Amino acid sequence: MRRVVRYEAKGLTDRAHRRGDDSYEKGRIVPFSDIPLEDLRTYCPQVAEPAGFDAFWESTLTSAYSFSQHATAKPVAGPIEELIVEDLEFRGFGGEPIRAWIIRPHDRDHLPAIIEFAGYGRGRGAAAEHLHWASCGYAHVVMDTRGQGSGWGSAPGVTPDNHGSGPSLGGFVTRGIDSPENYYYRRVFADAVRLVDVVADLPYVDEQRVCVSGESQGGGIAIAAASLSGSKVAAVMPDVPFLCHFRRSVELETGIPYNEVADYLSIHRGEVAQTFATLSYFDAVNFAKRARVPALFSVGLRDETVHPSTVFTAFNSWAGSNKAISVYEFNGHEGGQLYHWLKQVEWLNNLWKDRA
Repeated sequence: MRRVVRYEAKGLTDRAHRRGDDSYEKGRIVPFSDIPLEDLRTYCPQVAEPAGFDAFWESTLTSAYSFSQHATAKPVAGPIEELIVEDLEFRGFGGEPIRAWIIRPHDRDHLPAIIEFAGYGRGRGAAAEHLHWASCGYAHVVMDTRGQGSGWGSAPGVTPDNHGSGPSLGGFVTRGIDSPENYYYRRVFADAVRLVDVVADLPYVDEQRVCVSGESQGGGIAIAAASLSGSKVAAVMPDVPFLCHFRRSVELETGIPYNEVADYLSIHRGEVAQTFATLSYFDAVNFAKRARVPALFSVGLRDETVHPSTVFTAFNSWAGSNKAISVYEFNGHEGGQLYHWLKQVEWLNNLWKDRA
């Protein structure tokens, strides 16, 4: 199957012809997944992994931990009365302040916790957007992704990224791409790991029931956080995760965000090898190879933002045996939405039924 695409103002007709796409007909492409589902189930290609991957991340986290943690949570006044809403500030990469929401039930302790990472271009949004997990008895923590939060959502992000970079393109994927040390997602992943520590130490949280989650970019961050945080994460739920199998994603790109890398390389013609060498340190597949906690993935087979084959590469590479993936055959990047959230609730409740 391949997703229906109408070629209008974005030059997609020319793209189909350039690719020699024989399914192009009368301004449409008939539905299909980039690889048939039966083959996706076992699809697990080799993904470039640098020899210094583990040493790089050990050094990065050692540097992040060299800054003492001073987390503060301030109550937020407003119309939400049946739940507690707090504005959390903690220290992330470089000891820099990162913000997050905490939304939780009143007068409860020993709570399971959900840490959510945002999609590409979005910040933590408004607290009122994030009431569903707390209403089910969870402490819900939503990280504000540094430098993002002006692309979409009901409220802007509030956390800056005070780091420059060499020449880059548009959004965030090419910021600092000249080297792993300078790359944007090095800071984001370190922020995520430090947040896991903060949440596990909250007095009302059950440190044995901390889950990391996220949609799209947030799913990729969650995979990295689950791998890098070790036993402090008890489960992970990557929803249509971005940042997986960079090379294939860039080669198949049909738009934001992977087109940023393709467009960058169309100008930086001599930097292809270096660019993908940098990206290999941040490929969620390489984190998946090291992650053993229970995992619930999701994928949309008509997703043209995050191609199904890249999601299955991460899922099939997952080192742990307790893993599942929800497949939405007729959905794109929106995935399962509320339907999938209900599956997540059921999955976590079953996973932790003996720990409540």
